[in-house]
Amino acid sequence: MRFVIIGGDAAGMSAASRAKRNQPELEVTVLEQTGDVSYSACGMPYNIADPDRDINDLVVRQARVFREKQEIDLRIGHRVTSIDRTTKVVRGETRNGEAFEVPYEALLFATGASPVLPDFPGVELPGVMTLKSLEQGRRIKDFIRSRGVRKAVIIGMGYIALEMVEALHDRNIQVDMVKPRPVFLPWMNTEMATEIRNEIENHGVNLFLGEEIKGVEKTNHGLRVVCADSALEGEMVLVAVGIKPNSELAEEAGLDLGPSSAIAVDKALRTSDRDIYAAGDCADAFHVVTGQKAWIPLALRANRAGWGVADNVIGKGIELPGIVGTAVFKVFDMQVARTGLNVVQAEKAGFDPVEIVIKSGSRAHAHPNGSMIWVQLVGDKKSGRLLGAQLVGKEGAAHRVNAPAVALHAKMTVEAFSQSDLAYAPPFGPTWDPMLVAANQLLKKM
Repeated sequence: MRFVIIGGDAAGMSAASRAKRNQPELEVTVLEQTGDVSYSACGMPYNIADPDRDINDLVVRQARVFREKQEIDLRIGHRVTSIDRTTKVVRGETRNGEAFEVPYEALLFATGASPVLPDFPGVELPGVMTLKSLEQGRRIKDFIRSRGVRKAVIIGMGYIALEMVEALHDRNIQVDMVKPRPVFLPWMNTEMATEIRNEIENHGVNLFLGEEIKGVEKTNHGLRVVCADSALEGEMVLVAVGIKPNSELAEEAGLDLGPSSAIAVDKALRTSDRDIYAAGDCADAFHVVTGQKAWIPLALRANRAGWGVADNVIGKGIELPGIVGTAVFKVFDMQVARTGLNVVQAEKAGFDPVEIVIKSGSRAHAHPNGSMIWVQLVGDKKSGRLLGAQLVGKEGAAHRVNAPAVALHAKMTVEAFSQSDLAYAPPFGPTWDPMLVAANQLLKKM
C-alpha cells in the first residue's frame, strides 16, 4: 500500500512516523514544498527574541533522519499542484521546475495554514513580514539583524501579534500595534482583556485600535503604515491579522469544505473521499461542547490527528472525539488561557449562558510573592453544564486551564466541577483554588 502525505510539519510527519513505525512495510511518501520539516512553529517568537540562538534549533528532526532511520520517502522542495481522484495520482513540480507524479492508495492533506494578507497597497514591500513558517521566522530574524531594526509596527492583535510584541521588545525594538477593529481581544471578558492591555502598555507599547488601514508606504528611513487618522513608522512591519487553512488544493479536487473553508473531515479524519484524509491546521474538527464543526488550529490537535490518520490508514479504525479549543499564551509577565466557549459563542450554539468573573490570589494569603488571578467561567442555565473558562494572571493561570478543559471533555456540570478534588499547598494556591471559587460563585447565578 502507498500512503502519500502532502505537507511535512506537525500533522504530516506525525502521520508518516506513526504509520511507518506500526507497519514498516508500508510505502510512505511525504511531499513538502519548502525546505523545512518537523519544526516547532510555536517556538518561533521566543527564538526571535534571542539574537544569539540559531532559529534552526527549532527543528525537531532533520529530513535525513526520517529518510535514513525510518525509511520514509521524504521529498522537500516538492509542490503539489493537483490531485486526480479518479486515477489516484498526485501531480506537482519541484523547485527546479521539474514535473512529478506520485500514485497513492491513501492520501493525507497536511497542508497547514497561511497568514492572511490584507487587501491594501504595500504588503509586498521588503520589510513587510508575516510569521507562520520557519522560513518566515528565519527571514524576520535575519532582517532584524541585518537592518538593525529599532522600531516596528505590528498590524493585528491576535495570538501571534501578542507573542511577537514581547519578542521585539526583548530585542530593544520599539513597537506600535494597530488594528482596524475597535475592541481589544474581542473573544475575552472585557475586565480581563483590560488587564492584558494594561500589561502591554506598561511596557511602552503603543496600541492603536479602530484605525482604518490604508496601506504601507516606503520612506527614506523604512516603512510607514498609513491609517485614516494617523501614520506609524518603523523599519519593519509585521502583518499578524490571522491565518487561513490551506484548502485550495482540496477544493479544486472537489472535496467538501467546512467552517472557515477548512477541509471537512469526519471523526476518523476522512474527507468526503474515503481514500483521502486531512489533519492539522487545514482541517476542521468536532467541538466537544457544541457537537458542531469548528476550525481551531492548534498544535496538539495537529499531532494527534496525524496519529489518528496513521492508525486508520493501517486499519485500526479509530475516531477522535474532538476538541474544546484549549489555548494558552504569554504576554510579557501575563499568562493568558482559554478553553471552551465564551458567552457569545455559547449563545450562538443554542445555550442559555451565564458567566462569573472572580479575582483570587495565586498563592495562600500568608505566602509571599503571590499575585492575582482572574478567572471567568461560563455555564448553561438549562443543563447546568460547564461551557468554558478564561484565566489571566502572572502565575498559575497557564496550567490551571487544564482542569476545566478536562471537565469540558467529560461534559461535567458546574456543580460537579465545584466538587473536584484539586491540589493545595500555600506556594501554589489558596485552600480554595481559584477555579473552585469561580465555580461556587457561578452556581449562585444558575
